[in-house]
Amino acid sequence: MSEADSIEAASRRLTQALDALDAAAERRREADRTAATLAAQLHAVDGDRARLAGELDAAAARSRALETANREIAQRIDQAIAAVRDALGTDA
Repeated sequence: MSEADSIEAASRRLTQALDALDAAAERRREADRTAATLAAQLHAVDGDRARLAGELDAAAARSRALETANREIAQRIDQAIAAVRDALGTDA
């Protein structure tokens, strides 16, 4: 093999190595973009989760308040029915 052939072979190997390095760098950039996208999506999901947890707590508190009001109203209705029955003098 002549010196020119050796230089040509070395040049081809260098070109192949640079191409492989460029491809690896592009794969890394794509992986970084994917990681950044996933991080942004995770942040959005965390925000949604926190908002939904707050809404659920508020809904549960409202439900408890409505249940309490419902029990109080039922008691008042029972008292009113008893008062009407007493006024009418019926035991039914």
